[in-house]
Amino acid sequence: MQQPHHKVGIKSTASPDYVRLVQFLIQPFLESPESLSVDCEVSPALQRVWIRIAFDSADKGKVFGRGGRNIQAIRTVIAAAALSAKESVYLDIYGSSAQGRDGMSFEEEDGERLPPPKSRERREDDLRPIDSRPIIKPRSRNY
Repeated sequence: MQQPHHKVGIKSTASPDYVRLVQFLIQPFLESPESLSVDCEVSPALQRVWIRIAFDSADKGKVFGRGGRNIQAIRTVIAAAALSAKESVYLDIYGSSAQGRDGMSFEEEDGERLPPPKSRERREDDLRPIDSRPIIKPRSRNY
């Protein structure tokens, strides 16, 4: 039986092609893939990579996915590629060039939260303790 010709344990010190990787991961979500703009800045001294992407704001929901699942998966793949090169990577996502919320990065948008709802004031007729649960009585059936 022949052994495979894989060289195990040899790691490349070259930085991955982040631009092509990001294009590969994000373009399938876009209605117009040509709208994707990717800017990559590598700092060899700090071993850090900054990736900035922009696309039509109409595609934002598809790229982010329900609950941010798609973009989190994309970030995970990019981080794994960076880890293989012993680099850390930061991904900023910008919407269209329009002012306002669409121009914010994903991290900035993630930090913007609505204040929590105010607690309901207790009325005098609501005297049951907060911890108590309502009593559920079985319905009687009349046959």
